[in-house]
Amino acid sequence: MKIGILTHQSVNNFGAFLQCWALQEKIKALFPDDEVCVINFIIPKQNLFNTGGFFRFYIGTETPKSWIHKLSQLGIFKKTRKEHLNLTKRVYNAEQINSLGLDCIVVGSDEVWNFLDNKTFSLVKFSGGLNAKRIVAYAPSVGKSTTDNIPDEVRAAMKGFTALSARDKGAQELCKNALGKTPELVCDPTFLTPTPKIDNEKIKKLTEKPYVLFYYCNGIPHELKKRIIEGAHKKGYAVLGAGEYDKMYSQMSIKLDSFEWAELFRRAEYVYTGTFHGVVFSILNRKDFRVYASIESRVKKINALLGQFGIGSRDLDPNADFAAIINNDKIDYDKVYEYVEKLRKSSSDYLLRSVGGDAKAEGANDRKQG
Repeated sequence: MKIGILTHQSVNNFGAFLQCWALQEKIKALFPDDEVCVINFIIPKQNLFNTGGFFRFYIGTETPKSWIHKLSQLGIFKKTRKEHLNLTKRVYNAEQINSLGLDCIVVGSDEVWNFLDNKTFSLVKFSGGLNAKRIVAYAPSVGKSTTDNIPDEVRAAMKGFTALSARDKGAQELCKNALGKTPELVCDPTFLTPTPKIDNEKIKKLTEKPYVLFYYCNGIPHELKKRIIEGAHKKGYAVLGAGEYDKMYSQMSIKLDSFEWAELFRRAEYVYTGTFHGVVFSILNRKDFRVYASIESRVKKINALLGQFGIGSRDLDPNADFAAIINNDKIDYDKVYEYVEKLRKSSSDYLLRSVGGDAKAEGANDRKQG
């Protein structure tokens, strides 16, 4: 059997790469005798906007040296994809995907169902035009999309799925409104495959001192961030950014591959983040963390995850004292992981059923004809 993964594999983003790699590795482990590949599906507009973001220079935060390092990150992402993903040739539409001769296509994870994002939208992510025997949705997210104004073309395309799952309630509601079905919740692929531990010289140098880690708290007021960092220094902590730079950080921690990025979460004392995968990798490494998220789609995804895992709000209190937070702000991870382990098991079972072609896979009786 030839299995292809359709996701945001070309996006230059640590979380996007790791969710794709983790899903690839999990499916390979479940189906060791089959060929597993990542469909190198390209949306030129998506790649243009994603790449262009690296050329922005943030006055007051970045330096010319850090900007050059940031640009080099593009090459690192490309190299890491080439080394760790079994990519197909580039394809641009459903017809070209069909020519790959795939028996099963797994769509997800990430915001593959965000039909309101005109940079990333494509009907093939909703199974439109695909003719594989099995088309499986694994942990898709809708991002900022609402589920009460679903385009008719999306509704029609979604009938092609032979199995449905969702990463969050938003994707569940999309299925319910479009198809009259509520799929089971499954975990983000990064919970299914642990990232390898990294202990190279770069990581050793960055982590010589205990440190607090920041990862894209977009829009956080300068004075608030400064106060947090000063509080960390008073407690004897260095402050790093996970693949990002700010003049207030202790070192320039850019030019990382995605596995090195994950290692910074593994070794951190505390995390501040504003992204979904920043929260995920905090949870994966049992780190206490606080959230400062200002982008609507990220707020929705983070809140859904924290509610699902029983953690509750971790919004950053702008008046909180750093010393009080790091000493008393503890998450009961033993309780959290009782749920995580059950979710891992049910998510793996779903993949085994749906990719393997079990007739019980949700949606099997509604396979679109033609």
